[in-house]
Amino acid sequence: MALAIFDLDNTLLGGDSDYLWGEFLVENNIVDGAAFQQKNQDFYDQYLAGTMDIFEFLAFQLKPLADNSLENLYQWREQYLQEKIDPIILQAGRELIASHKQQGDETLIITATNSFITAPIADKLGIPNLIATEAEMIDGIYTGQVAGTPSYQAGKVTRLHQWLEGHHLDLEGSYFYSDSHNDIPLLDLVDYPVAVDADAKLQAAAAEQGWKIISLR
Repeated sequence: MALAIFDLDNTLLGGDSDYLWGEFLVENNIVDGAAFQQKNQDFYDQYLAGTMDIFEFLAFQLKPLADNSLENLYQWREQYLQEKIDPIILQAGRELIASHKQQGDETLIITATNSFITAPIADKLGIPNLIATEAEMIDGIYTGQVAGTPSYQAGKVTRLHQWLEGHHLDLEGSYFYSDSHNDIPLLDLVDYPVAVDADAKLQAAAAEQGWKIISLR
């Protein structure tokens, strides 16, 4: 049994769940519209450029979880999933997941986006294992802080090693599918790295390294 690892945003999804959550909050007047939208765009641009400070971003991105009740958050999340996520789940991505399952592979999503957003998306995709950035909760309430190591850039490698140790698995025969140059540290680690609808930097790295290049669009 091999491990098939998938990035989520712009890989299995035809968009970015983190960015779209921010847009949803703005559209529904849950946050201060203009200021929040500008910061959301700025952080997304930094992510694409590979210059984002993950802790600065998380202080911004996790604040609405701390500012609102769980009841409201869960209600909003259901609406967000229907309006923003369901339309961008890629059918070719579903087929790729299914092909790995048919081979008997273990499937795993690893994403920098927090688990409040991504756990139900993993469920929709039928992937039982998720490594995501964790939002801290104390006494059942979000604090707005991050818990543990964010699964971003080299942090994905750290979190994956922790997960492998806890599940008594290894990376022999492993695959990793990603669109982003931010994931090159993890792509370097697996036996079968695959660039999926890759950004320019990853496209160049994949061509140089001889990695497989595919599209799910």
